Amino acid sequence: MTPNEPTDLDTLTAYAEGYAEFSMKNIGRVAPTMLVVSPDGLLHFIPESLTDERAKNDFANVGRLICAAYGATYMVMILETWVTLAKPGQTLDTTTPPSESFDREEFVVVMGEALGRQTQRFLPILRTDAGGFFGFGEFDALKFDGIEGRFAGMLPPQQPTPETRAMAQALLAAMGVTRDALQPKLGNN
Repeated sequence: MTPNEPTDLDTLTAYAEGYAEFSMKNIGRVAPTMLVVSPDGLLHFIPESLTDERAKNDFANVGRLICAAYGATYMVMILETWVTLAKPGQTLDTTTPPSESFDREEFVVVMGEALGRQTQRFLPILRTDAGGFFGFGEFDALKFDGIEGRFAGMLPPQQPTPETRAMAQALLAAMGVTRDALQPKLGNN
């Protein structure tokens, strides 16, 4: 590990939020990203695309393999998403997906995990009148006990054995996801 790398869930989450803000300011979007702290250092994974359900499931499954293969102690997912919220005194309309709702709101979600602990931050995206990124707003309306779904529960429930780690690394290598490919590339920002 280098001295500037995150070493716990809180610093990894703060690092992820900074990464999300940097991406939004410079390219106007955040690529779906997974950051992992392993005993050997920080790992960084961005899927080729998330265009359909299969690609989303593949991203989650490869992410779980990365966590198992490299003995992840902390993990953060950074995802840009649409959210719909129930209006005060009304129930949430679950028949329309958030991406198709007229009342949708644009967020970056930062979801983190450590063994026995989850954290999540919902960062509302504020845009200029021309549609450019202005900044992140505050979102304190809801308290969550946790998040469920394909991008939750990424860390193995117990420390993987050396055999399990080797098998996961072999599976990843067969998919072209090597340790070298997961190393953050400095200077490419």
